[in-house]
Amino acid sequence: MGEIERLAQLIIESKKTVVFTGAGVSTESGIPDFRGPGGIWSRYDPEDFTIQRFLSSPAARRILWKMSAESGLLTEAEPNPAHYAIAELHELGKLDCVITQNIDNLHQKAGVPENKVFELHGNTRWAVCLSCRRRFPMLEVLQRIKEGIEVPDCPDCQGILKPDAVLFGEALPPETLKEATRRSRNCDLFIVIGSTLVVYPAAYMPTYAREAGARLAIVNLTPTPLDRYATVVIYGEAGKIMPKVMEKVRLS
Repeated sequence: MGEIERLAQLIIESKKTVVFTGAGVSTESGIPDFRGPGGIWSRYDPEDFTIQRFLSSPAARRILWKMSAESGLLTEAEPNPAHYAIAELHELGKLDCVITQNIDNLHQKAGVPENKVFELHGNTRWAVCLSCRRRFPMLEVLQRIKEGIEVPDCPDCQGILKPDAVLFGEALPPETLKEATRRSRNCDLFIVIGSTLVVYPAAYMPTYAREAGARLAIVNLTPTPLDRYATVVIYGEAGKIMPKVMEKVRLS
């Protein structure tokens, strides 16, 4: 039995599957990996994107909003075959949830319900006021930037407006992290797709699942630190592998 068939078999046998996704799923939709060649951090200094710098420096806020306006990829990108394969797990009643490091909203666009997607690093389709906590659609805020406002503030209270994604030095959303941890510890199959598993605390999730007795499967372009603990490891592009896996699941 090949690895694709083995992963399909694990899914068929599973009662509660958690899927964990990283940048490798988004890159296939044309969103550059922040850390990779041509990614955001090859063009900007990550030091400009700490929460401390953002709060204390209007210049840092200007840089972040300029970057947000330029990287329209995050609002224009469309799901790829990997996203649709994961959504199919939901349609077949196999998916407990998706835990994602991505901030692009593509799992929801592909058809995974909002309440089944736990975004550890936030979501760039919203901006949030740090004073009154009101959220605004990102497209509205980007429109204000196009009209010449370099550092948009909250229309209601003039508080600092921030993309609703986690900056360096900022805590992960506590309720999201708590629920993602609980789900990781209560699944019977944990599938990592497109993550190198080196960014913490997100990368603790597969370890929680494994320690609780779940089987671990990993689909990624390159090796990860947890490969040796996985029942199945498949190296390759998620958008090519996952549709083949789901085809085997459907046939069964």
